[in-house]
Amino acid sequence: MERDLVEYIAKSLVDDPSAVTVNVIEEDKSTILELRVASEDIGKVIGKQGRIAKAIRTILSASASGATKRIVLEILD
Repeated sequence: MERDLVEYIAKSLVDDPSAVTVNVIEEDKSTILELRVASEDIGKVIGKQGRIAKAIRTILSASASGATKRIVLEILD
């Protein structure tokens, strides 16, 4: 569910939605979501001073509030 949420938000922000990929890595106490976008769209996903990235992480933490695992979003270039 969180993977779909991140993918939907990222595709809405970028110019090249076909380049958006989200890789899920499951660990014992956390789930890591690795977000990759086209190199020219990385600024649109991070935002000025990281505001958009922080907002995406806030939405993720709210959606996973009932889960026992921690959700971590990594934006890769």
